[in-house]
Amino acid sequence: MKKFFICLTIGLIFSQQLAQSQELKDKKVLIVWGGWEGHNPKLFSNIVENWLIKNSAKVEVKNSLDIYSNLDHLMKFDLIIQSVTNGEITPQQEKNLIQAIRNGVGFAGAHGGLIDSFRSNAAYHFMTGGQWVEHPGGMVNFKVKIIEDELTKGIKDFEIFSEQYYIHFDPNIEVLATTKFDGINYPWIKDVEMPVVWKKKYGKGKIFYISLGHDPNEFKRHVEAWKLLTRGFIWASSN
Repeated sequence: MKKFFICLTIGLIFSQQLAQSQELKDKKVLIVWGGWEGHNPKLFSNIVENWLIKNSAKVEVKNSLDIYSNLDHLMKFDLIIQSVTNGEITPQQEKNLIQAIRNGVGFAGAHGGLIDSFRSNAAYHFMTGGQWVEHPGGMVNFKVKIIEDELTKGIKDFEIFSEQYYIHFDPNIEVLATTKFDGINYPWIKDVEMPVVWKKKYGKGKIFYISLGHDPNEFKRHVEAWKLLTRGFIWASSN
């Protein structure tokens, strides 16, 4: 009986991997990384690139925002994954990126690489659905509560050691996971519930965001976080 359940588990894992591979097969994905090195964007890019290649996606990686200057090229992708904390984007690059998403290209990312990019660019943050403003206590242990959705099916609540983001967010987002603050550093935010994961539409485009990943290796250490991240990529890349 024990061998049966082991075989069943292996079979389920293989089936999930096969399904992911089929969903991403020949999808064109652009990874753009850079900005503040404290979030180790190169490592995040490498982890994501390896996973995408294993799942038969066609991947292009850029350590520059220059590619955002070419709208026609952006429109060739099914998904753009960005990991650029802070940094500056030109007006034309911002306009092209927003237009590409609005026309149907998916957009996804984690932690500061998506919602702490280009702090002075309001139109960009209107698109992403939120903007980082604080992480009380820095690196802390906190719980992540999963909200039932097709994307989160089978994923359980979990605890993680990371930066617990306090975010100004768009009420139009569809929240997939939340966290609560303990109020130790700022008593007035005790029990405030904050989104950790969301998805949203922007025109024809799909946007996915997860606030975890101050250290990209968090996604390796927490299977639930990794499932959220990769399922979000798949969802955002689909038409």
